[in-house]
Amino acid sequence: MATFLYKVGRFAFRRRHFVALLWVALLTLAGVGAATAPAPGAGSFSIPGTEAQRAFDLLDERFPGFAADGATARVVFKAPAGEKMTDSEHKAVVQETVKELGEDKQVASATDPFATKSLSENGEIAYAQVSYKVNSMELKDDSRDALEKATEDARVGGLTVEVGGDALQVMPHTGTAEIIGIGIAAVVLVITLGSLVAAGLPLLTALIGVGIGVSSIAALAKALDLGTTTSTLAMMIGLAVGIDYALFIVSRYRAELDEGREREDAAGRAVGTAGSAVVFAGLTVVIALVGLAVVNIPVLTKMGVAAAGTVAIAVFIALTMIPALLGYAGRKIRPASAKGRLRAGKKAKDAADAPAPVADAEKVNLGTKWARFVIRRPIMVLLIGVLGLGAAALPASSLALGLPDDGVQPTDTTQRKAYDMLSDGFGPGFNGPLLIVTDVRALDDAKGAVEDIRKTIADVDGVVNVSPATFNKAGDSAMITVVPNSKPSSTETEDIVHAIRDAGAGLESKHDADVFVSGATAMNIDFSEKLNDALVPYLALVVGLAFLLLIIVFRSLLVPLKAALGFLLSVLAALGAVVAVFQWGWLGGLFGVEETGPIMSMMPIFMVGVVFGLAMDYEVFLVTRMREAYVHGERPGQAIVTGFRHGARVVTAAAVIMIAVFAGFIGASDQMIKMIGFGLAIAVFFDAFVVRMAIVPAVLALLGDKAWWLPKWLDRALPNVDVEGEGLKDLDAADHGDRGDDDRELARV
Repeated sequence: MATFLYKVGRFAFRRRHFVALLWVALLTLAGVGAATAPAPGAGSFSIPGTEAQRAFDLLDERFPGFAADGATARVVFKAPAGEKMTDSEHKAVVQETVKELGEDKQVASATDPFATKSLSENGEIAYAQVSYKVNSMELKDDSRDALEKATEDARVGGLTVEVGGDALQVMPHTGTAEIIGIGIAAVVLVITLGSLVAAGLPLLTALIGVGIGVSSIAALAKALDLGTTTSTLAMMIGLAVGIDYALFIVSRYRAELDEGREREDAAGRAVGTAGSAVVFAGLTVVIALVGLAVVNIPVLTKMGVAAAGTVAIAVFIALTMIPALLGYAGRKIRPASAKGRLRAGKKAKDAADAPAPVADAEKVNLGTKWARFVIRRPIMVLLIGVLGLGAAALPASSLALGLPDDGVQPTDTTQRKAYDMLSDGFGPGFNGPLLIVTDVRALDDAKGAVEDIRKTIADVDGVVNVSPATFNKAGDSAMITVVPNSKPSSTETEDIVHAIRDAGAGLESKHDADVFVSGATAMNIDFSEKLNDALVPYLALVVGLAFLLLIIVFRSLLVPLKAALGFLLSVLAALGAVVAVFQWGWLGGLFGVEETGPIMSMMPIFMVGVVFGLAMDYEVFLVTRMREAYVHGERPGQAIVTGFRHGARVVTAAAVIMIAVFAGFIGASDQMIKMIGFGLAIAVFFDAFVVRMAIVPAVLALLGDKAWWLPKWLDRALPNVDVEGEGLKDLDAADHGDRGDDDRELARV
């Protein structure tokens, strides 16, 4: 592979005009496609195989026009102290508001609280239920504006009016966070590379890659039914790996220049060596993202595949456009130094045939000093690292999964105020009612059976209210609304849902009828359980495939095993930190957590997929340099020092950039975005600085030569991908004479 990529790098360097124009043309084509494509919808959402999904499917079939997944809004009214909502002036305002809300073309129905008796026992609070024909992502801005205007108009005579539900839910805007992350990335790149031109290349290529990926998603969104959240994940991951991959190749190119190689040869070798690591690192990310298909939730599968496509684009750009831009950059790619000018005068063959450089006084950097320290005290470093991460992981043992509701919104939002008002007036469970759907098509006495079902559910512990049944026109299906005594995201509500389903199983056999528990709350519970059940198979698939891939890369069994175990340790520690902050409330004020609750159900599997890919990036880039030094004759301890001397600074910079990008999302007002930003930032910190920088060299130092052991039969069976660039030695003698004239000509560019 190294030889092939070497030729790719040289070709891109020589034909830089063609390569650059090709990528610009692809960006333009994707941009035109995105601009002319029809606007994407919210994307269909389904959870195959769950009871809540079967209920929604039955509702779509038996209650046409019901829009089971339609957006809802609860307009909550509260009378001034000492007054009642039944007072004539307040009643008139409410009824006028309901009339105004019903005039919206996207509204399916708006209920009058006085007709539906939606009044609290003390008469101080009332609410109007607004149901829409489309889901919240398809709701037009005009409809949201009409809802907000009607609410504002109702705030007369001292009435307090707030709006809950998902009708006001919009996709969170993360533009500021992205700008902050890119700004910090630019500063870190300038500090790391010491050159504005060198720092600009990773940013430029990452933005081009993300532009092509996101524009392609936008162009295909309507045809492939991609949701609006798909491009957000692709942008986040694509930007992260795009900067990383380009940074590693640019850094290796500068190192090759320091060895006295001509620029085209240096570009080819950078792509042949660091580029090989980029290919395998990219494959691990792609495996992790495509592996989301194991969960069997279509929207997650589409998000993973789309993000994986953006990662693949980032790999191809790093392998081709980076060497092309290096050709344009000339000698501005690295700061001039007396040492560099002297070494540049040497012949490339001398540099290639010379023994591996030793860590002399000229080469002793912070990475070298740290590696030597770890080698001297590997047991101490290993124990501190493992025990520290183990302690951080302890809170994960009490992890409670769920989906956040309006109860975790900031206290100054109208959704949170409406949530609190409904809880005060009607009880906490009123914010998350359950929907019972029955199929009584095969029964002669459908109404009698449904009434028996209703009474049985009313006797379940934790149920405080059961509404009369609503039948469809054919009379073969009915809906019943159930209000629990606990808030939607609590474990108590989850227990109530399971209790109702257990009771429903007995009713099904008794009446020969199907009884399903659904609604947004039940759907969230099923979603969380499905993700939780898929976590172990997903881990087995992703880690297993990556383990096989890393065996091929490192020609070792113990190094990939150590990489996988280190990743699991860092993810558990990160989950522990998330639980401590967002579920227990530790340091919650520091991170803007106003209300604790269950951890977002997508968080564990999302962290596994994203962090695994990034963790393997750092593992591949750092350890391949050690493997390269070891293959070229260095002792195991010296190979560790060499790997850190050349790779520690770059890996550190890449990790700092990723932490900055993810941490920028902690400032978001949306609890889910805040949690994702914190979780990914702390996970990258643990994995890069504790696992890869401390535990990895400590374990390798203890293993010595055994770290690179591979059974002979397996060594013969595995393909030789030559990540270390061993095959490039043979090219020096054959190609150097033919390249001399071209190199001298290109050097003048």
